[in-house]
Amino acid sequence: MTSHATSVRLRPRRVVRHLLVGLTVALVAALTPTGASTPAQAAPTLLSQGRPATASSTENAGTPASAAVDGNTGTRWASAFSDPQWLQVDLGARATISQVNLLWEGAYGRAFQLQTSDDGATWTTVYSTTTGTGGTQNLTVTGAGRYVRMNGTARGTGYGYSLWEFQVYGETGGSTPTCGSSNVAQGSPATASSTENAGTPASAAVDGNTGTRWASAASDPQWLRVDLGSTRTICRVVLTWEAAYARAFQLQTSTDGATWSTIYSTTTGTGGTQSLTVTGNGRYLRMYGTTRGTAYGYSLWELAVHTTGGTTEPPVDGTDPRNPNLGPNTFVFDPSTPTSTIQSRLNTLFTQQETNQFGPQRYAVLFKPGSYTADVNLGFFTQVAGLGMSPDDVNLNGHVRTEAFWMGGNATQNFWRAAENLSVTLPAGQTVERWAVSQAAPYRRMHLRGGQNQIQLWNGGDGWSSGGLLADTRVDGLVVSGSQQQWYSRNSEFGNGWTGSVWNMVFQGVVGAPAPSFPNPSHTVIAQTPQVREKPFLYVDGTGEYRVFVPALRTNSTGTSWYNKTPAGSSISLSQFFVVQAGTSAATINAALAQGKHLLFTPGVHHVTEPIQVNRADTVVLGLGLATIQADNGSVAMRVADVDGVKVAGLMFEAGTTNSPVLMEVGPSGSSASHASNPTSLHDVFFRIGGPHVGKATNTLTVNSDNVIGDHMWLWRADHAASGVPTGWTLNTADTGLTVNGDNVTMYGLFVEHYQKYQTVWNGNGGRTYFYQNELPYDPPNQAAWMNGSTRGYAAYKVADSVTSHQAFGLGSYSYFNVNPAVVEERSFEVPTNSNVRFTNMVTVSLGGVGTINRVINNAGGTANAANQTVYLTTYP
Repeated sequence: MTSHATSVRLRPRRVVRHLLVGLTVALVAALTPTGASTPAQAAPTLLSQGRPATASSTENAGTPASAAVDGNTGTRWASAFSDPQWLQVDLGARATISQVNLLWEGAYGRAFQLQTSDDGATWTTVYSTTTGTGGTQNLTVTGAGRYVRMNGTARGTGYGYSLWEFQVYGETGGSTPTCGSSNVAQGSPATASSTENAGTPASAAVDGNTGTRWASAASDPQWLRVDLGSTRTICRVVLTWEAAYARAFQLQTSTDGATWSTIYSTTTGTGGTQSLTVTGNGRYLRMYGTTRGTAYGYSLWELAVHTTGGTTEPPVDGTDPRNPNLGPNTFVFDPSTPTSTIQSRLNTLFTQQETNQFGPQRYAVLFKPGSYTADVNLGFFTQVAGLGMSPDDVNLNGHVRTEAFWMGGNATQNFWRAAENLSVTLPAGQTVERWAVSQAAPYRRMHLRGGQNQIQLWNGGDGWSSGGLLADTRVDGLVVSGSQQQWYSRNSEFGNGWTGSVWNMVFQGVVGAPAPSFPNPSHTVIAQTPQVREKPFLYVDGTGEYRVFVPALRTNSTGTSWYNKTPAGSSISLSQFFVVQAGTSAATINAALAQGKHLLFTPGVHHVTEPIQVNRADTVVLGLGLATIQADNGSVAMRVADVDGVKVAGLMFEAGTTNSPVLMEVGPSGSSASHASNPTSLHDVFFRIGGPHVGKATNTLTVNSDNVIGDHMWLWRADHAASGVPTGWTLNTADTGLTVNGDNVTMYGLFVEHYQKYQTVWNGNGGRTYFYQNELPYDPPNQAAWMNGSTRGYAAYKVADSVTSHQAFGLGSYSYFNVNPAVVEERSFEVPTNSNVRFTNMVTVSLGGVGTINRVINNAGGTANAANQTVYLTTYP
C-alpha cells in the first residue's frame, strides 16, 4: 500500500470519526439534566494516555503503537495485514478497569477480545466479540491488571487493524491479586539431584499425571527443581507425596538457578498432600529435602506451583516485518543503491575490521534480491549474506573473499566471519576466488559461478590456513585446498572436483568429492549425511516482507538443499520475532520468549546477567553479524529446555571475567525425552573463553538432550599471546569445551581447542562425530600442572567407559606446548574398547616438533614428536 493510497483512503473516514465523537458528546449532554444532583463518586480516570504501548506489528514507521495512546486523534496505530494482531498498553501499576474506548480507523476488528494481565504474559479476557462494526466503541468492562490489550483475531477489511485511539479508563490501586488456580509448573522443565531409575524422572512430577512420579536416590540431601520460565510471584505450592516423603525440607526460590532463598521450612513433614501457602518471587522453585521420612528416597507424584500472575518482566515491542530495525550495524542494500555507495561502505568496514579480532564491533551486510557489482573483502566479525530464497536470487559481479595479507599471507588467525546465501560471478579475465580462513568462517549456501573458476582455501603460494567449512554450497569449478591443513565439506557440489590435502580433509554428502584415500592423500569420504537440517536464514519475500526460512530435516542426503530444486522447510514472518538490540536485558528477552516470540540478535555484544531461557519447542534463535552473547557476573548465557526442534544459529557465546559454570546448556541435567523426529540443532555457534579480556567458565557447552545436531561449532580458549590480549594458564581458565550427556547426538564439523582438561567428553550412547579438529592447550607450565591423576595430560576426545556405541570419522589432534616443550599428552583419543565404538581416520601432529603426543587412541598408534611429527591411524579397534 503506497503512501498516496493511504492518504486517499483515509480522507472520508476522518470526517466520519469526528462526526461520531461529536454525536457522542452531544448525546451525553442532551441526556444529562441541567442542575441534576448525583451521588458523589470517583470518576474513572483515563489511564492509558502517554503510557508505553507495544504491538504485534506496525504497518510502517508512521503508524507506531504509541500513536494510539498519544491523545491525538489525527495519529493512529496500524498493523500488518494479517491475523492475529494485538495492541498492548502498560498502565504502570495494577488498576481496576471499568471502560475501554476504541476509536477505529476504517481498518477495524470484526473479531477481537479486550484482555487484562498482571504480568504481560498471562491474559484474562474481559470482553469478546465476533461481530465488531468499527467506528467508535465505548465498552463497559469489569477487570483488573497492569496491562490491557486489544487482541484482534479477524479483520473487518483487507487491511490490518487500525486505531486512532485506545483509551483505558479505571482506577489505580486495584485489589491484591488472588492466588491463581492454574498450576504454572505443569509441563515446565524440571531437574533433580538424582533419580531412582529411568522410570522416575524429574519431569514426572510436573506432567499433571498423578500416576507417574519422581523418585530420588536413597540419601540426603536431594532436591527437585522446576523452571517457571520467568520470575513469578508464588503464593501456593502443593506437594503430592508418594509414600517416600520428606520429614525435613525447604521450599526455595531463585532468579538464576544458583542463589536460593527459603520461603518455607519444616522438620515435621508428614507426607500425603501438602498445600502450602507461601510468599516469594523467583523463576525457579525447588523442594530441597534434608531428612527422609522413610528408608527410601524422596518421591513426589506431583509438584504444583500457583502464582498471583505477577512477574518482573517488562513488556516487549513488536516487529514490523516490512521495515524492521536490524540495528545500527546492519547495512541493507537493494539494486537501486549506487555501486559507489556499496563499495565505500564495504571498504570502510574492511579497513576497520581487517585486524580487529578482539574488538567489540560486529557487522552484517545484506543484499536484497538483484544483481550488484562489488568487491567484498571480509574482515573480522563481518557477515555478508543475500536476502533471497536461493543464493542465485542475489548475484555479486566481483568477489566475496578473505585474504591474509595482514599476517604476511598466514591465514591461521582468519577467524569469525561468514559468507552466506549469495552467488558470485568473478570479473572478466579473473578465475580465482580466495577464501583463506581457519576456524569459525563458514562459506555456506554459496554459489561460485563458472566452471573455469576455482576457489582457493589458502592465501595462494604463501602461508598456511587451518580449518574451515563449506556447506550447502555449489562451486561450478575446482576447489583447491593448497596448504590448508584440514577442512570439512558437507552437502556441497564441486563441478570440477577438489585437489589438495595436508592432514585431514573430510567430505560428506559431497557431489564431486575426491576418492577416499586416507592417509595418502588424507581424504575421508562419507557418501551421505544421515540426518541434518541446514541453517535458518533471513530473506525478503516477493511482497517486501522480511521472513526467516527454516529448512526441513534431510535424511541420507547428498548435494545442496537448493540447487536445481525447491528447498523444503517452513517460513516465519519477522513479525513473530523479537529483534534483540544491544543493551536489551535477559529479562526482556525472556519475556519475549514467554510470549511465544522467536529471537533475532542484531550485530553487537549482548551482555546478560541471567540465562536466556528457551523453553518453547521449535523456537528459532538467529544472530546477524556474529552477534555475541557475553555471560557476566558468572551467569549461564543460554539454557534450552528439553523440547523438540529449537534452532540456534549464527551466534558467539563469550565468557565474562567471573567464572560461569557453563556458557550454554541444551536440556537440563537428566533430560531423557526422544527428539528423533524433530531434533534441536545448533548452526555456526561459536564459543570463546578469553580474548578481548580475561574469561572464565568451567564448562563451555553441555548437551543433555537426546538427538541434538551440531552443525559447525568452534569452542576455543585463548591460551597464546596476541597484541594486547591477556593470556595465561591461570588467567583464562576453562576445564572442558564440549560435554555430551544426551543419547544419539550428532556433530558435523566440530572444532574444540586449548581447554585445560578434556577438550570433549562424550557420556551419551549412539553419538556420532563427522570431522573433529583439536589443538591441545599451548600453555601448561609443566607436566605436573597438566596431569589427569597418574596420566600425562588429558585426551582431546574422551568417550566414557560406560558408553556402548559411538562413531567418529576424520579426527585430528595437535600439540604445540610452547611454554614447556617437555610436556607430554599420553593419548589424543580415549575410548572404551568395544566393537560398537569405532573411530575411523585419525591423525596426531606435533606442530613443529614442539611437545609430544605419545599415542593416537588408547595405547594404539605411534608417537608424534620432534622426530616424527605426523602420525596416522585408519581404524580403531
